[in-house]
Amino acid sequence: MQINRFDQSLVLIPARMASTRLPGKPMADICGAPMIVQVVRRAMEANVGRVVAAVDHEETFNAVTAAGFEAVMTREDHQSGSDRIFEALEKADPQVRARYIINVQGDLPTIEPETVRAALAPLEDETVDIATLTVEITDEEEKTAPSVVKVIGSPVSETRLRALYFTRATAPWGEGPLYHHIGLYAYRRESLKRFVSLKPSVLEMREKLEQLRALEAGMRIDAEIVHAVPLGVDTPADLEKARRVLSARMK
Repeated sequence: MQINRFDQSLVLIPARMASTRLPGKPMADICGAPMIVQVVRRAMEANVGRVVAAVDHEETFNAVTAAGFEAVMTREDHQSGSDRIFEALEKADPQVRARYIINVQGDLPTIEPETVRAALAPLEDETVDIATLTVEITDEEEKTAPSVVKVIGSPVSETRLRALYFTRATAPWGEGPLYHHIGLYAYRRESLKRFVSLKPSVLEMREKLEQLRALEAGMRIDAEIVHAVPLGVDTPADLEKARRVLSARMK
């Protein structure tokens, strides 16, 4: 099956103003625009469909719309990013036109357009409920770092794994590559609806990894292998790096 990406896909970008390490993160200036606006621009460059920011504060809503893009307001008290995405989906697309939902985190201002596009590829297999991304780990420290989530998967092609588990531990054991999970997801609409209806699962709460809820419920997740981990902005140092990266691209 070939997905008619532009007509059937909706990119949603969740952005929360509350951040313990970088307060007001979505509004942080990067090369003359708030971070949330830069992320929307990257998603637009991917050219996979309509793009809408899912925000929880009037300031971010106004910043996105003043830049000429779409935004919807969502509640501040969501327990997970998926819940915020689902609320935004129902507000942005009440006509139920979008069949595929791409969740691009609002702190990825330097993400490459081809990385966003790659997330849709596994959904061309009708048996896949949720698609995500992964990168082979080359840094030895990352192999044992709990902050680096690993995908344990069975190869289904040279560029794709069927996810069997996600863990903060170093796994699987033995010779072979380890894969760093990138938290960018593409959902079938019905899969997202089912996922947010599920209660948090045992392994999800133990590992503190929301995607395990889907696997424990028998949903299929495939991970497309890409070449680099997008820069996520969580600290002032990350913010400075993002400014340097975008500044270099603009020259």
